[in-house]
Amino acid sequence: MNRDKPPEDTTQRTMFSQGPDRPAPRSACVVVIHGESLGKRIDIHDRPLLVGRAQDADLLIEHKSVSRQHCRIWGENGRYRIEDLGATNPTRVNDARLERATTLKDGDRITVGESILKFISQDSIEASYHEEIYQLAIHDPLTELYNRRHFCALADKEIARATRHERPLALCIIDVDLFKPVNDRYGHVAGDGVLRQIGLALRDHARGDDVAARIGGEEFILLLPETAIADAEQSAQRLRAAIEAMAFTLGGEARKITVSIGIASLTPDRAARGPLMAAADAALYRAKREGRNRVCIAD
Repeated sequence: MNRDKPPEDTTQRTMFSQGPDRPAPRSACVVVIHGESLGKRIDIHDRPLLVGRAQDADLLIEHKSVSRQHCRIWGENGRYRIEDLGATNPTRVNDARLERATTLKDGDRITVGESILKFISQDSIEASYHEEIYQLAIHDPLTELYNRRHFCALADKEIARATRHERPLALCIIDVDLFKPVNDRYGHVAGDGVLRQIGLALRDHARGDDVAARIGGEEFILLLPETAIADAEQSAQRLRAAIEAMAFTLGGEARKITVSIGIASLTPDRAARGPLMAAADAALYRAKREGRNRVCIAD
């Protein structure tokens, strides 16, 4: 018997690397495990994390049981602390009312109004699991762009910030021209390939602070913070031209696909996501009526 070779049914010993290839330590985080904003997850970085109903909260929970500034969590000497900020419904940790600043432990449950958060320390293996679940919850599985729900949450925060600081902001709605005939003639698998390719073009086109998402069917959206309407139009024209220049393989042949784009900028009468999207949508339909493969700006 060869003693240098382990038997076939012997369990292989797993070796854990302690060297430079080991992943960098993660930040601690909180995850909403019950109530409004279920599944939302946010890391706790260097600055204090504000939890509340205010649009500028780091962890925004839009429910009437949550105060505008409900509680805050911060790192201190290698530990994480939490304090109530005078909330109408006092913050609770593991069902006990929070009377003063308290150190959090891995797995602690934090009650904020009718929502429950779970604190996960940076050393917990559970953090990776929640990160994976969170990423699945906020992304469109076909294009890997943000989904509509997550886009709305991010857009509300960006619009509130731009309004508060009187900064420019623009929004583009992008719709694939004549997409139904593509599905009807070549099938939904081919149609999905077109959407993936356009999603990739949009992701490559977006700048670091831009928010790109697929909001339904063949419709995409791009939020442009710190961008005046003239710059937004130039950006949209570059995206439109880039997609027009792409080759899409349909039925074994290279085909051209185009998009129409409607743009709206933040104004006093569009200081919320609903009116801003409605204005961009109206501009998009004008682009369709005027012949497609064009960019139109809201009146």
